[in-house]
Amino acid sequence: MKNSPLLQVAPLSFPWQTIDPFLFCVHHLDHYPEGNAQMGPTAPLHGRQIGSDFSNKDGWSMYHGQTIPGFPSHPHRGFETVTIVRQGHIDHSDSLGATARFGPGDVQWLTAGKGIVHCEMFPLRHTDAPNPCELFQIWLNLPASKKMAEPHFTMLWNEQIQKVHHVDAQGRHTDVVVVAGELENARGLPPPPDSWASHADADLAIFTVRMQAGAQWTLPRAKHAQTRRQLYVFSGNGLTLDGHPLANRHVAQVNTQADVTLVNGDQDSEWLMLQARPIGEPVAQYGPFVMNTQAEIHQAFADYRRTEFGGWPWAASDPVHPRDAGRFAKHADGRVEYADSAAGAHP
Repeated sequence: MKNSPLLQVAPLSFPWQTIDPFLFCVHHLDHYPEGNAQMGPTAPLHGRQIGSDFSNKDGWSMYHGQTIPGFPSHPHRGFETVTIVRQGHIDHSDSLGATARFGPGDVQWLTAGKGIVHCEMFPLRHTDAPNPCELFQIWLNLPASKKMAEPHFTMLWNEQIQKVHHVDAQGRHTDVVVVAGELENARGLPPPPDSWASHADADLAIFTVRMQAGAQWTLPRAKHAQTRRQLYVFSGNGLTLDGHPLANRHVAQVNTQADVTLVNGDQDSEWLMLQARPIGEPVAQYGPFVMNTQAEIHQAFADYRRTEFGGWPWAASDPVHPRDAGRFAKHADGRVEYADSAAGAHP
């Protein structure tokens, strides 16, 4: 790709391809039906491998949920999860005693550090309408010096996350949500203190971008020569970067040392950008644990068997909040935030 801003292009896999320091990225889009009395799907569950249903049968999956879709309690060590919600709601609970309900536009940033157990359930709150659920989950590595940091739970609420709205010379719009990093005068909310994103020279950015059909916008160069970025196009068609096409359902590693002009095709398009300077350390991963050596992975399993990372303080492995509860977060220190108290009763 001589003289192209696209260094490497490939069709999207499942999960999506990532580069250091990003470990994992998945786009969940489930067209759930109406909810029943238990906030599970009204549709029958026969034909699904309940407890491990990734079938996308009828356009949705139960994942590891038995009654309510989602991911009941499971452990992590050595990295972070960044969960960006686009549709629906997620009920979170963890071994720190923190719990939350968050929804469209909200971001949860969880540092597993030395070990945490959490659950992520997708309650189907509406009984008289479908319950679409859409989210990104990104796994972000921790450097060796922070892998045994104290776990940390952070909520970034939609109303506080800064956005950039650009209108080009033809009056067409590009909207960028600055989840992390900086763009023009917008700055991402503070990430957890031990995150790689908290390093001043990490140059880490996470943007979600929506471009109107025919819109033109320039993505500025990165701060550091070592910074790498990937663009994931998941909706629309006809996007070009400096005249080079990037098709829908493709990912591109993009040159970070020059401004890049993006021109959209005849459909609205959406894409995700992940950017950072690499950590550049060995990665040893087994399931929910990410360390630097296999010996540390074995130790993680031994520690979890011995301590359960503090134990599980909830009565069920898949707790959810009342149907009419609004968006809120209760932190491990007892502090409570009500992001959307008008939406319903407090839990």
